[in-house]
Amino acid sequence: MKPSVLLEIFLRFLGLGCICFGGPAAHIGYFRNYFVEKHRWLDEQHYTGLVALSQFLPGPGSSQVGFAIGMNRAGIPGGVAAFLGFTLPSFLLLYLIATSTAQFADNNIMQGVIHGLKLLAVVVVADATYGMFSNFCKQRWSLCVAIATAMSLLIFPGIGTQLIVLLSAAAIGSLLGKTNTQASLTLKKPGLISGGLFAALALLPLLLIDQPLIALFHDFFAAGSLVFGGGHVVLPLLQDLVGDSMSTDRFLLGYAAAQAVPGPMFTLASFLGAELYADMPLIGALLATLAVFLPGFLLLIAFHDSWQSLSNRPRIAAGIQGINAAVVGLLLAALYQPVFSSAINNGTDFALVLAGLLLLRGMKLSIILLVIFYIATGAFLLRI
Repeated sequence: MKPSVLLEIFLRFLGLGCICFGGPAAHIGYFRNYFVEKHRWLDEQHYTGLVALSQFLPGPGSSQVGFAIGMNRAGIPGGVAAFLGFTLPSFLLLYLIATSTAQFADNNIMQGVIHGLKLLAVVVVADATYGMFSNFCKQRWSLCVAIATAMSLLIFPGIGTQLIVLLSAAAIGSLLGKTNTQASLTLKKPGLISGGLFAALALLPLLLIDQPLIALFHDFFAAGSLVFGGGHVVLPLLQDLVGDSMSTDRFLLGYAAAQAVPGPMFTLASFLGAELYADMPLIGALLATLAVFLPGFLLLIAFHDSWQSLSNRPRIAAGIQGINAAVVGLLLAALYQPVFSSAINNGTDFALVLAGLLLLRGMKLSIILLVIFYIATGAFLLRI
């Protein structure tokens, strides 16, 4: 593997890690815009399959998609490079907040910039939803699946509903979908090793729990193993994890900071690790961050190849067509809550979102220029 390829992956994801506000749904929109439409590292079908797989596995959903994109480009080292690039900005910011006063978060201009980037997240998710809708909802049944999925998640939000609608969509797709793929199934060695490593890491620390660092790793590894959907879902588990070891105010500061910075919300673990291991905060932050992300990545590696090969079986491929339609509905529901509802406060905000859609889809403006536009607009609006 050429170092230049890994460096390219790292730098691409580092750039996204600096601007990806808005949570997992927004990240999925950014990834699609950047790696499917702009750079064409993979096609729409493959990308949506990765999104669907991430919804079935525990762990940080959008980070798993990013890891899979890097892995598709350059194997497991590519996945690691993608993870490091995408996570580094939020890790550094949350570590600095944990070890300093974090007064910059109360700065008015900074608040305006964050608001502007949240508006950009609405634009990106709306564009991704429209693009995926155009590709995967061409039949009447797939359109119905997408709309029914969105309705179900808006009325009954939660991971239970999400899993039910995805499984139901797979069943509907297997009955109504059509495909010409050929059957093949392969189980590759990296997947078996990854699955075995996940099991070992889940069980081994129980024998060494009296060691502070091992205990810290085990607690965050367990949290990462039990969370489906990522993002805000990890909050109650991590809150139970810290217990009385941290004040509620301090925990909420970390949670608010995790929402205010770009990148994955799982980097709340960076803040908590630094707080819980105050004697060596950098070690605590690094260990907690690695532990909370690792289960999702190990499971992704374990199931990635079998998912891809299973998708070549005709009936399963037809079921995946249903899952793809459901993913569109999932993204549509996320467009409203939390992306739209947390960013749009008035008519001016909505007008700026419409302007962004015009610039992105109508005038094909690059995402970098859109970032500059929304940063400037957000900072300016807060002053008037």
